[in-house]
Amino acid sequence: MPIFDAPDGTRLAYHRKGSGGDRPLVCVPGGPMMRSAYFGDLGGLAAQRELVLLDLRGTGDSAKPADLASVRVDRQAEDIEALRVALGLEQLDLLGHSAAGDLVLAYAARYPARVRSLVLICARARTAGVDFPVERRREALELRRNEPWYERAQPAFDRAMAGEASDADFVLLDRLAYGRWDAAAQAHAAACEQWFDPELAEAYLAPGAFDGADAARAALAELDVPVLVISGELDGSPRPDSAAEVAGLFPRGEHIVQAGAAHSPWVDGPDEFAQAVTTFLARASR
Repeated sequence: MPIFDAPDGTRLAYHRKGSGGDRPLVCVPGGPMMRSAYFGDLGGLAAQRELVLLDLRGTGDSAKPADLASVRVDRQAEDIEALRVALGLEQLDLLGHSAAGDLVLAYAARYPARVRSLVLICARARTAGVDFPVERRREALELRRNEPWYERAQPAFDRAMAGEASDADFVLLDRLAYGRWDAAAQAHAAACEQWFDPELAEAYLAPGAFDGADAARAALAELDVPVLVISGELDGSPRPDSAAEVAGLFPRGEHIVQAGAAHSPWVDGPDEFAQAVTTFLARASR
């Protein structure tokens, strides 16, 4: 397990999986602050491309920092730059999922010359001033009314929107993150529940994290690299039209919707997901 030092001396870890491609795809986990193990092999993508899976500070095999303020999303952009240096790469092909979209975009805005391509999976974009209204998650819920658990999920969702949800409600609502509630989805959800650290998640989104949104959005508008945004047809955050808005931030942004997928498309449709990313990266490297 390779280790490198962040600028403040925190020891950070990453994991290598697979092979292929002219350089690795650096993968940054969401959550926020989930350990990188939740990526697995990204739906078999590791069979086509070497993956570098970063454990963010305080997660997985990375050390917890002495100062939790360093976990704030914009400050962790320097950890990605330190990883680039440790890997000996001039530029990165960079993937961010969910809340990691904010971190990947912060890095791209700060170090545009160090980015060769971006892959944004169901990704947030608050760094650039784009947010996804919580109310729109109800649209995604309504797409699931034929599911056997819908009648129980609807009142649980209402309680969550009112800030009155129980732990059991949130466990039930985990199903909305997956296109189908099969064994793979259940195992993934259980691991994510075990690994989630609310203290780190709160520190990631601490006040001030997105104060530079206007400047970041302007920088990303000048980022002339290939960008792929993948959203799930059934995802509530982002809905596909919101993901298309994120793709529109970039001169060379493109957006695809994975049919039947929700918030973890490599779990819902591994073959479709791996093929879409592989095809994009092959084009991006030409």
